Amino acid sequence: MNETMKIIFGLVGGLAIFIYGMNMMSECLQKAAGEKMKKILALLTKNPILGVLAGALTTAVLQSSSATTVMTIGFVSAGLMSLPQAISIILGANIGTTMTAQIIAFKITDYIYLFIFAGFLISFISKKEKVKNIGQTIFAFGLLFLGIETMGDVMKPLASSAFFVNMIGKVSHIPILGVCVGAVMTLVVQSSSATIAVLQNFAAQAGPDGVTSIIGLTGAIPILLGDNIGTTITAVLASIGQPKDARRTAFAHCVFNISGAILFLFLVKPYAALIQFISPKGNEIDVISRQIANAHTGFNLVMTLIWIPLIPLMVKIVMKLVPDGKEMGAKALENPNYLDNKLIAQPAAALQLVAKEVMYCAKIVDEMIGKLQSGNGKIDKENAGIVEEKAKILQKLYASINDYFAALYSGGVLTEEQASQSAGMQSILCDIDRIGQLTREIMETVAKQNKGKHKYSKEALKELKKAMEQIQMIYGSCIRAISGNVDMDIKELMRQKEDIMQLDEKMRKNHIARVGKGKCDSKLTIPFNDVLHNIDRIGNSCVNLVEVAKENVTMQAFFAED
Repeated sequence: MNETMKIIFGLVGGLAIFIYGMNMMSECLQKAAGEKMKKILALLTKNPILGVLAGALTTAVLQSSSATTVMTIGFVSAGLMSLPQAISIILGANIGTTMTAQIIAFKITDYIYLFIFAGFLISFISKKEKVKNIGQTIFAFGLLFLGIETMGDVMKPLASSAFFVNMIGKVSHIPILGVCVGAVMTLVVQSSSATIAVLQNFAAQAGPDGVTSIIGLTGAIPILLGDNIGTTITAVLASIGQPKDARRTAFAHCVFNISGAILFLFLVKPYAALIQFISPKGNEIDVISRQIANAHTGFNLVMTLIWIPLIPLMVKIVMKLVPDGKEMGAKALENPNYLDNKLIAQPAAALQLVAKEVMYCAKIVDEMIGKLQSGNGKIDKENAGIVEEKAKILQKLYASINDYFAALYSGGVLTEEQASQSAGMQSILCDIDRIGQLTREIMETVAKQNKGKHKYSKEALKELKKAMEQIQMIYGSCIRAISGNVDMDIKELMRQKEDIMQLDEKMRKNHIARVGKGKCDSKLTIPFNDVLHNIDRIGNSCVNLVEVAKENVTMQAFFAED
């Protein structure tokens, strides 16, 4: 194998190890962080400063600004976050992503295999999930640096190549060319952290004089700016087919990085001098990796400080780029309002959206029950049609949510605690769906008899209305309980269920009495008993919801703490 092929294979192989290690570390950090991720997400407030902090912390944990940006777009798409709030998160994400470059700048070459062995040992021996995740994080950290070391070793022969040195010299002296090189590299690799790692390693190679860097800090900064532009493509791709505010969030990411690249392109030499002044001193090839990391951090800090007070201007810019108008790809009623498949890899965020979707289903069922007991005891055609339509929507949402759960489980991204809580949420969803379908059956039974020869008496319809009013009351209380309302009295809910059972028995006796007096047709006994049976089953499902709430499996568990 000739030297060129060795370099190419070594470079792509080292890059593959680096990206694999970084992705593995990101996944394991998410699992190890557990509840801390919720506290980070709790900072997603309307305060821009806290939004920036949240974006930076989330990205530091996820080890990827692209992941944070995709998550933010998902929240905006679901209507859980406003555009100005999302922009502040994006600003913070750009700061958080510089953490990887800062870590890379530490020279831990001699300890790479120690990290790999220690991480493997911890994850192999430990039986506790959190400790295993910590071990795998350490293992992935070692792989990340092994990839960097591999790339560094294969790059050394390039420094002695006259052709390559000449080509790099052109890039160093033509900043716009460096920006293009950086942007293209990141577009191909789809990770600015990876391309900056390559840049740090390459810059650490000595030039022909054996002392100075082959590219120097002034040559590296334009490539660094291009890396920041290239990483915006992930956000743009994630926003395709999303609502306009989600697309605006992606464009805000582009505006931030492109405006920064244009500004700093005119300040490359003075900025390089500033970074050299504040960075550790020493031989250029020994300190340039840290200088590049500091330049990356400094760029994002400066641009964030510039844009924080100008967020309203940023909003106006992106609204011009993505104007109001006919919404393309708007979701149909039966499609999920909150679920986003792009967030499967971020379970803390994904489960938050699932909880929102389940509560949306609960709202649909509440509306169905309301239609059944409205109209002063009369079941009209319009209400029957509405209940039927909502029941169909509910079934489709139920299937979509279960498919989403299946994707989360099969993806292996859930911790044991998250998986346990998810099972509780699935139980809640099943009872909500069951109550919805039973409500539809009651409506169908009553509406069918009212169309026929044998009709229910006014007394029977009024009793039915009263029963559904009680059902709606206890159902509403149950939903508030599983929403995390700590003021709900579980014992009171159980008492309400007993009231429904007593009412059910009373309605059966009253029906028999009316049949005996000739007020109700005896042929209605079977369908009327079917209605009462379904009411009883709804009551049982409400009890199930109460039991789940008693076990503290509430939707509040999936939301960030206030």
